[in-house]
Amino acid sequence: MHATFYLLKQSNEPGDNLPAHFDLGCQLAADFYRQGKRVFIYTQSQDDALLIDEHLWGFDPDSFVPHNLAGEGPRNGAPVEISHQQPSNFRNLLINLSTTVPRFATQFSEVVDFVPADDAQKQAARERYKHYRQLGFQLTMADSHI
Repeated sequence: MHATFYLLKQSNEPGDNLPAHFDLGCQLAADFYRQGKRVFIYTQSQDDALLIDEHLWGFDPDSFVPHNLAGEGPRNGAPVEISHQQPSNFRNLLINLSTTVPRFATQFSEVVDFVPADDAQKQAARERYKHYRQLGFQLTMADSHI
């Protein structure tokens, strides 16, 4: 099992309706989809799941990402599924947009998480990092362009 934490360089600007790590999470989901991976985006709440769903619909038509909220779409789900609850279908990769480590994280061979620029969110990311390590994940850090 492997977890990669992306370091965000900036905080959100006032008026931004989408947190920077949500935007990066969607971009990464699109990249992983193009690599043939089945992705699960885990959110803190149903409202966050709806935000992610809406953001993915707004992608350029040439870079469309087939996705659905959990329980919608085809029987086995689209290649990218979004929910604030545990997934019901097999997925290769978890993108964690929640403030905690999901209790089902060990179902995934690969996890993506984020270290926002905000100090309070940074501390929460440190706690998630420790938790993943305790679960036996190999951990790496990556710089983001955001």
